[in-house]
Amino acid sequence: MELLKVRNLKKVFPKHKVTALDGVDISILKGEICGLVGESGCGKSTFARAILRLIDVQDGSVLYKGQDLLKMPYRKMRGLRKSLQIIFQDPYTSLDPRVKIRKTIEEVFIVHENLSSKERKRRTLETLEMVGLGATYLERLPSELSGGERQRVGIARALATEPEFIICDEPVSSLDISVQAQILNLLMDLQERKNLTYLFISHDLGVVGSICDRVTVMRKGRFVETGLCEDIFTSPKHEYTKNLLNASRLHLA
Repeated sequence: MELLKVRNLKKVFPKHKVTALDGVDISILKGEICGLVGESGCGKSTFARAILRLIDVQDGSVLYKGQDLLKMPYRKMRGLRKSLQIIFQDPYTSLDPRVKIRKTIEEVFIVHENLSSKERKRRTLETLEMVGLGATYLERLPSELSGGERQRVGIARALATEPEFIICDEPVSSLDISVQAQILNLLMDLQERKNLTYLFISHDLGVVGSICDRVTVMRKGRFVETGLCEDIFTSPKHEYTKNLLNASRLHLA
C-alpha cells in the first residue's frame, strides 16, 4: 500500500537564487525503508523538511494516505504530526542542553496526549526502555550522555507519539562507526516490531545498502534514479549514480 506520495515538489530560496527541489516525485510504501542518497547540499534535508511542512514550498503535493499535507489546515496538520516524525542528524544540537531527558520525552505527551502525571511518567520510562535506556537516564542532561545515547533519546522522542512514518535524516553520520552499527540495528529492530515506514536519508551508500529496501538517488535538487537497492548497487543506470558508487568503493578500499 502506498503510504506517502510526493509529486512535483519545488522549493526555491530566492535570496540565494538556489533551486533546492526541482519538481521531485517519490512514492513510499507502507512498511518499507526507502533510502535517499546524494552528496551534501543536494537537497536531501530540504526535501525532508518540506514533506513535514517544516518549510514552505512553491509547488507540488505531499499525499499521506491520500490527503495533501500541503493544503491541509494547520489545526488538522497538527493532529497528523503524531503519525509523521523525524529523527535529526545531530544528537548534540537536536536536544535542548538545559532540559533533562525525562522532560524532553514527557513534553511530547503533554503536547499530544491528555494523560495524568503518573501516566506520563510511566509512558516516558517505557519509551526510553524501548531504545535501550532505563530509569537512570531520566534525570540526566544531554551533556551527561554519549553521542549514541543522545541519538537514542532522539529516537525515543520520535517514537513517543507512536508514529507510522519516520524520516531518519542522516541519523548516524555524526557517530563513531561502532555506535553507528548499534543505532542502525536499533532502527531496524523497531521498524520490524512496530511495522514502521522510514525515509532514510544518508550520503553513505554503505549504510543505505545495509538497511534499505529501495533507494532514490538525488543530485542538485532532482531525483535521477530510483529502484531496488540490489538493482541500483549492481546495475546503476545514471552516470551520477555510477560515480557515487565508484567513489564509495574507493573510500572503502
